[in-house]
Amino acid sequence: MQPSESHQVTYGTLYIVGTPIGNLEDMSSRAVRILQTVDIIAAEDTRHTGKLLHHFQVKTPQISYHQHNTQRRTPELMERLLAGQNLALVSDAGMPGISDPGFELVRACVNAEVPVIPIPGANAVIAALIASGLPCDRFCFEGFLPSKGQNRQQRLQSLRSEPRTIVLYEAPHRLRQTLQDLADSIGSERQIAIAKELTKRYETFWRGSLQDAIAHYQTQEPKGEFTLVVAGQTLADPPPSHSELRGELQQLLAQGWSHSQASRHIAQTYTVSRRQVYQLALEIESISPSPIPPSQPDDF
Repeated sequence: MQPSESHQVTYGTLYIVGTPIGNLEDMSSRAVRILQTVDIIAAEDTRHTGKLLHHFQVKTPQISYHQHNTQRRTPELMERLLAGQNLALVSDAGMPGISDPGFELVRACVNAEVPVIPIPGANAVIAALIASGLPCDRFCFEGFLPSKGQNRQQRLQSLRSEPRTIVLYEAPHRLRQTLQDLADSIGSERQIAIAKELTKRYETFWRGSLQDAIAHYQTQEPKGEFTLVVAGQTLADPPPSHSELRGELQQLLAQGWSHSQASRHIAQTYTVSRRQVYQLALEIESISPSPIPPSQPDDF
C-alpha cells in the first residue's frame, strides 16, 4: 500500500546566498527576498550580518556558522533542514564556501538529498579577474597560500608552470612577502593585477610586473583586502637556468626533502628531465658542507 501524501517526508531547502563584498547596492532583490522568507539564517558572524539585515529590514533569526564550529553546528542545521525548515547560508562577504565556511554543510545536504539552491552575488575572484586586463577565459583560484613552510614552497613552485591566469587572496601584512615569493618562484617579469578594497569607496587596481609591484609596495604601506591576479605561464617564459634549478634544489634539500622527492617535484614543476635534476642533487650533496640525508635506492 502506498503511503498517503500527508505522510510523505518533505525536506527544507538550503539557500546559499551571496552578499555584498563592500557596496550594499550589489545586494540582489532575490537575495533579500530569500533572507526574509527562510526560517533561519546561518551566518559566519551574526553581528556583521546583523547590520546587513537591519539595512534591508530583514527580521529573520540568525545562528552562527563559522570555521570554529562547523563540526558541531552542521548536524544541528541538518536536523532543521530534515525537519522541513528552510535555511539561508551567508558569509561575511561574497559567496559562502569560497575561502569561507559552507562546504561541509553543502556536502551534508547533497549526501542527504536535501535541496541546495545557490543565490548568486558579488564575488572578489570574478570582480578582480574581469577587470585585471589579463586573460580570463581560463583561470584557477588558489585562495590564500599556506603561510609558511614546505606546503607554501610546494604551492608556489607548482604555479610556475600553470598556464591559466591565477587568482589569489592575500592579507595586507603578508602582501610584500607574497609578492617577493611569487617573483622568486615564477619570475619577476610575470604580469600581475592587484585589486584592493573591491566595490568599496577606495577601490583601486595596480597593474604591472611582479618586480614593479615589489618596488611599489616598498613605498606604499599595504592596507585593506587584496585580490591578486597573476598571468599564467606562456610559451615565451624562459626555462629555468642551471643556477635557478640548483638554488631551488638546495632550498628543498635543506628543508629535509630527499633527493628523489625534490627531483620529482622540480621535474614536474618545470617539465625538465628528472634524471638531470637528480644528478644535480647528488652534485650538491658532494660539495655541501653539511650532510644531506641520501634517498633510498628504490625511491628514484
